[in-house]
Amino acid sequence: MESRTAALGGRPAGQPLISRPGSQARGAAPRQCGGRKASSAGSAARRADSTATQRQGASRAPAPVAAALVDEQFDAAVFAAEPAALEGFPEMQVPEANMVADLETILQERDACGVGFIANLKGLRSHTIITQGGGGGGPGAVTKALRALGCMEHRGACSADDDSGDGAGLMTQVPWKLLKRDVPGVEEGSTGVGMLFLPDDDKLAAQSKAILEEVLAKEGLQLLAYRPVPVRHEVVGRFAKATQPRFEQVVVKGAASSDALERSLFIARKEVEREARKAMGEAAADFYIASFSSRTIVYKGMLRSAVVGEFYLDLADPAYETAFAIYHRRFSTNTTPKWPLAQPMRILGHNGEINTLQGNLNWVASRQAELSHPIWNGRESDLLPLCDASASDSANLDRVAELMVRTGYEPQEALMLLVPEAYRNHPDLMKDYPEVVDFYEYWEGLQEGWDGPALLVFSDGKKIGARLDRNGLRPARFWRTADDTIYVASEVGVLGDVLTNAGNVVAKGRLGPGQSVCADLESGTFEENAAISRDVAARRPYAKWVASSLRRLEQLDAGKWPGEPSMEAARMLRLQAAIGMGAEDAQMVVESMAQTGVEPTYCMGDDIPLAVLSDKPHMLADYFKQRFAQVTNPPIDPLREGLVMSLEMRLGARGNLLQPGEGAYSQVLLKSPILLESQLKAVQEDKKLGSKTFGLSFAVGQAGSMEHALAKLCADVEAAVRAGCQCVVLSDRAAGGATAALEAGRAPVPSLLATGAVHHHLIRAGLRSDTSIVVDTAQAFSTHHAAVLIGYGAHAICPYLAYETARQWRTSSRTVALIKTGKVPDVSVEQAQANLKKSLEKGILKIMSKMGISLLSCYHGAQIFEAYGLGRQIVDAAFTGSVSRIGGLNMADLQREAEGAWAKGFPQATMTKLDDYGFIQSRPKGEYHANNQTMAKLLHKSIGLSQGSAADPESYEAYQKHFKEAPVHVLRDCLELAPPSGSKPISVDEVLKAIETQGSVERDYEIVNTDRSALARVSGVIAKRYGDSGFKGSVRLNLRGSGGQSFGVFLTGLQVRLVGEANDYVGKGMAGGEVVIVPPPGSTFAAESASLVGNTCLYGATGGALYVNGRAGERFAVRNSRAVAVVEGVGDHCCEYMTGGAVIVLGSAGRNAGAGMTGGLAYFYDDGGDFPDKVNTEIVAIQRVITPAGEAQLRGAIEAHAAKTGSARAKALLANWEASKAKFWQLVPPAEKNTAEANPAIAFSAEAAAALPVAATA
Repeated sequence: MESRTAALGGRPAGQPLISRPGSQARGAAPRQCGGRKASSAGSAARRADSTATQRQGASRAPAPVAAALVDEQFDAAVFAAEPAALEGFPEMQVPEANMVADLETILQERDACGVGFIANLKGLRSHTIITQGGGGGGPGAVTKALRALGCMEHRGACSADDDSGDGAGLMTQVPWKLLKRDVPGVEEGSTGVGMLFLPDDDKLAAQSKAILEEVLAKEGLQLLAYRPVPVRHEVVGRFAKATQPRFEQVVVKGAASSDALERSLFIARKEVEREARKAMGEAAADFYIASFSSRTIVYKGMLRSAVVGEFYLDLADPAYETAFAIYHRRFSTNTTPKWPLAQPMRILGHNGEINTLQGNLNWVASRQAELSHPIWNGRESDLLPLCDASASDSANLDRVAELMVRTGYEPQEALMLLVPEAYRNHPDLMKDYPEVVDFYEYWEGLQEGWDGPALLVFSDGKKIGARLDRNGLRPARFWRTADDTIYVASEVGVLGDVLTNAGNVVAKGRLGPGQSVCADLESGTFEENAAISRDVAARRPYAKWVASSLRRLEQLDAGKWPGEPSMEAARMLRLQAAIGMGAEDAQMVVESMAQTGVEPTYCMGDDIPLAVLSDKPHMLADYFKQRFAQVTNPPIDPLREGLVMSLEMRLGARGNLLQPGEGAYSQVLLKSPILLESQLKAVQEDKKLGSKTFGLSFAVGQAGSMEHALAKLCADVEAAVRAGCQCVVLSDRAAGGATAALEAGRAPVPSLLATGAVHHHLIRAGLRSDTSIVVDTAQAFSTHHAAVLIGYGAHAICPYLAYETARQWRTSSRTVALIKTGKVPDVSVEQAQANLKKSLEKGILKIMSKMGISLLSCYHGAQIFEAYGLGRQIVDAAFTGSVSRIGGLNMADLQREAEGAWAKGFPQATMTKLDDYGFIQSRPKGEYHANNQTMAKLLHKSIGLSQGSAADPESYEAYQKHFKEAPVHVLRDCLELAPPSGSKPISVDEVLKAIETQGSVERDYEIVNTDRSALARVSGVIAKRYGDSGFKGSVRLNLRGSGGQSFGVFLTGLQVRLVGEANDYVGKGMAGGEVVIVPPPGSTFAAESASLVGNTCLYGATGGALYVNGRAGERFAVRNSRAVAVVEGVGDHCCEYMTGGAVIVLGSAGRNAGAGMTGGLAYFYDDGGDFPDKVNTEIVAIQRVITPAGEAQLRGAIEAHAAKTGSARAKALLANWEASKAKFWQLVPPAEKNTAEANPAIAFSAEAAAALPVAATA
């Protein structure tokens, strides 16, 4: 209790720790600077990943010998990107009802974490759930939940300060004993407690409280007190501290109790959130209510696991008693972590990734205005908006789960319908709990799944449990002890008692795919998956509801394949050409699928230009690239794990999620999104669906006609849906389809554009869940076309032109002849169409699996694509929320492309074949391929593989010239490659003679910052002939100006002097030689206080020496293994992961010096006496310079530095050496502790001194 009392400013024991309403007391004592904590395994792992990525780039072999000493660089970008497409999105957006989710914002927030819980089935509240020690749960005991949380540290990550965690926290029951001690008037059952994160600003904090108090009064909740939450600020990392909020608890009393009180608190919190956004704008992001409940409370933050218990002093208080604790450690995949996004949330703790998030958010936005339930007494609108794209996937899933729980669903039931089990083709399920099939089948009509790898732990305060995703892609173990305590964790061993507590464990198990466990804290029961499923399924007559609410498509149409073509061959050929189908598309894609039933595959990679850079016509779908999952590992195998995947879709309105019942919806179940033409007709004619068909065409040659047609289409569809249309059919047949005549003056609106536009228009209108979209199109004949249409809102597709192509292929005389000779398998016309359908379905499954998505109903509308070459006008109209980083076509451009394609269907001469665009195979006059025959021949000749000839420079130059003159095909080619400022690259010939003879040469050159990777080529010549250290000649290069990024990369054999400055990565991969960098003459600034080089210098260096008469940035000498460096000052993380060499810093240093350092020695001049506080002592020891060898190494390096740079600081230190030496610290990793430089017991000789690396360059 002493540390707690001190942290609270000496509050006497027993005195209530409260502030009365209206007071403005701070949440805790003033912040203090404190000692840092040891780096975590999680942060080390993440740094290792990062540096490994950098290392791959750094270790690439130098460019082959060419005619330049300094690399040619990009001078200017000539590809004009749309500014709007490149602008960043605000970190926290104000969500609005029916606002479409934005992928750029979503990509900022994904989680991959460690999670678990501990619960006493008897409901016994004690500190022991939080604490465990040899004598029980008294003060000072090791915390049980916090110990488990600490053992999840490797599942999380730290920021670059090595101390700010991505997030960690606990959810427990409200600690009533502690609150009653500190807050008078608290009564369990009628009291609610909110955990507040307030802005760290007096005015904003007061405004936040004023908003809260106004809402509480309006909602009839009596404010009892604010309770400042005692915390230890000094354990917070530097980055986390910069955004750290103030912490207080608000204690209120309500007239209601139990579930009614929970709903009142929920409404109040939602009201506060909305009012804060209105009144505070962006500042509202700093006002967050982590929990507001009469049952549970959340303590969390941007902390490492190990310091959660140290930061929140309540957790060490013996009066903090609870019957359960959920713990969570966060790894934020893509973002700068934030305090509110730490977990647990209000209901859930989530380990994994929701890969369907954008679609989930869009569906929520569309249906939220129609959600209703009598329990809310007409206040449903006060709960909106439900979700927020700027929050994480975990936070948004928690918001939906919380709504359902507050509406009356038990948490295990809510999680079953939100994250459904793979219930089809499941023998164990059919044997043990078959009744659950009707439950899942019914709920699929109301709620799409939140799909992706997920271990979810949950609690509403009465029940606590866990659920695993349908694939089981996250580990989940549970065990039970003799004292009726249940444990669930991402992995076993989190308590470290697997041996000592073995006799107390009475049961162990694991969660299988799609399974749950749940403990009822009121009844004291614990149920596993089968019992939970049976119980939930038996609560409502789901079988009856399914029978009355769901029809199978087979009931509307048995699905008959046409036995013959429906078009004349010449007409089909014209239509194929007009919609953009080429000869390869027809023959190598459609006909191949019709023949084999398998999606065609070709070589790895795509070497043709992006659609926006191509001079060939492209369909709109070609402008989209599929994204892949962030953390789904291993990926789903659609061939061998197909039992967890499904292509089922529903047609018809969704219904009210909060009020299931017999008449909640009337839908048609599709086994596949690919419809037969007869099935499409049945859907169009179905009276219950009230289907309506809309034509997709626009007037050719009239400016803006396509945009106008699109706007009219959206308005007409909205009117039809409001009138009760539950199935919208978008068809381009009216523009020349199967029955209509091709009309030169009417071209089809791209079906993908129309689908996306209608989809998003209905979302914005709040009508999207009231209808379904079926696309009847000639413009879908590949798996990618189908996937993009479904991803942007199509429930089903009828690819009628693809079917017709398959029919005409099979009935053609050429195919008949090939069948007769046995060169093609004998398939019927019907089978050819079935094969095409089967191929498209297999391809869709494959695409879903790459994103870690199992259900097509979840992939539907998820927009898991990025656009390349589409401008903001098109994206906002039809693909809202999608990322299009480079901008591109506008609506007028797209209309011209559509008109140009359509014109191909009306040639002057009779058409006999389709154009061969050469998108798949390289061919004359076809699309450009980077890997073409000319390139291959030049490459073979340049490296001596052509007819046994030897390599020669002329052949290599021809090879290089080929690429310079090649057509633009990737974005990089849109940048002009030219020497900067009109200067010419320096010929290697100017120094080649000296290299060949190991003679001497000295040259002077100018350099500018666009000269990146300077000196790599000449170093490559030396290394090829002599290796890293065999060159005995002298090549001195005197440079003036600003060195670009990676100046001196892979340097060896050169003595380089740069007068000026340099950017990041100086000496990256340096293997030998010497680099000296000094300020320009006449500089008025003090060199020792000026930054002369950037970050990450000497990254991965294996030799050589660097002398900088100025300061360096962050991560100086990271992963350095043999280089010697002297610098006047450094930023954070100096010598990170260093394994050898020597670093001498003559000025101040940043934090975290020596982190991960396992070899080499480092010397730091400490004039201010604070350097020891900046060292990461996890590995290294810190000591004064205590050996003659260490002194010789240090002094020799400083003398060399003074001689080479003229450093005033070095000269001053040498002038008063004994006093200077006394202020140096030496960092000694384990590998150096028995060297003469670090250990006085090791003999030191003059011969050893002569061999020191710093003397060689003095």
